Amino acid sequence: MSAPDIRLRPVAEDDLVMFRRFATEPALVGLDWTGFRDAQAPARRYAADGYLGEDDSRIIVEVDGTAAGFMSWSAQGFGVSRYWEIGIALLPDWRGRGIGWRAQAMLCDYLFTHTPAERIQAATHPENIAEQKSLVKAGFTLEGVMRAVEFRAGRWRDGWMYSRLRNDPPPPGRGADRDRV
Repeated sequence: MSAPDIRLRPVAEDDLVMFRRFATEPALVGLDWTGFRDAQAPARRYAADGYLGEDDSRIIVEVDGTAAGFMSWSAQGFGVSRYWEIGIALLPDWRGRGIGWRAQAMLCDYLFTHTPAERIQAATHPENIAEQKSLVKAGFTLEGVMRAVEFRAGRWRDGWMYSRLRNDPPPPGRGADRDRV
């Protein structure tokens, strides 16, 4: 089986339908559902900067010419230093196909190429085994547990933090000749 043709691209106006779905359909986000959100917020953000901001951005994960989900990155800081925290949300039909880890590796390559960041991090839920495997395949290392970091489904829950540094080895078998930004 060949690797899917994955491309990261800027958000287009047609993608706002998908963003509205993620804000209003609990089943699309699974563990990350935190309640209904403003369905018009995506249009306002798109009008402001096309989702390409200085401190936070989103791009579309496209597979074989179809929008499969999106990725985000936001600036975080520790002291005077800045780094990126990334996230991914794929539509249910695209999960479990090896798309997520490839897209995460591609986004890291993009951010390390176009920004001076030394560190990229990603957090996930302890019960999200698929995402943990995806992050490791994308070259991330588990750093540890963040205790009681998220209020979800009526209680405080732990999170797991992963990171990838600029000089970490790239993930093997990513298929860089097929993946493009």
